[in-house]
Amino acid sequence: MSTPPGQRSVKIPNDERLGWSSDRPRDDNRPPRPADISVRGRVLSPSDRLRYSPGSLLLIVSPSRTERDKFADRLIEDRSAFFSLGKVRTLIEGRVPEDVLDEKAAELLQAAVKKRLGSGETVVVALETLGAEERELYVRPAALLKRPRHLILIEGSKDSVAEEDRAPLNELRRALDAGDLGAEGIQTSLRLGGATVGEVKKVLFRPPPRDDD
Repeated sequence: MSTPPGQRSVKIPNDERLGWSSDRPRDDNRPPRPADISVRGRVLSPSDRLRYSPGSLLLIVSPSRTERDKFADRLIEDRSAFFSLGKVRTLIEGRVPEDVLDEKAAELLQAAVKKRLGSGETVVVALETLGAEERELYVRPAALLKRPRHLILIEGSKDSVAEEDRAPLNELRRALDAGDLGAEGIQTSLRLGGATVGEVKKVLFRPPPRDDD
């Protein structure tokens, strides 16, 4: 097609045509975007009997390690399903140098959890922090393996919460109550505090009984 009189034809070099179009070269060195594991999270109400599917991942979170461990010791019947950094640390203490003990324990803990999840077995992890970064270490591999993911927050008594944990605890509490933990891939969450902690009598990892009627 000829150029109409009065207009100038401007030739754009090939190396300047890319702009923001689909011709723009892609950076093949960029890491792949993590898979979206978000779900619609449900907030459970306290009950004397908590039932989860076999093969689930259950995270127990608390600003108080004492309250966290007391809850797990009382209610997690299958001790082989229960994992914590302290438990792994004790197993390898004296066998690895002290300066890498925590790092090695964290590596072994994550590897053991992934292996058990990959076998379709139930896993209960007592977390060390209230932050989303630690939760993702376990929730993401469980989601990719299509294992159910659940969380229980044990709030602990007011005196058991360190000053530096108050803000993270409030943030987690608000996210849990709003059902926002689904964005992290957590399917159900439950908050227990005060008397409601003691009201839980059983944590079961088995299907509900069949109704033969």
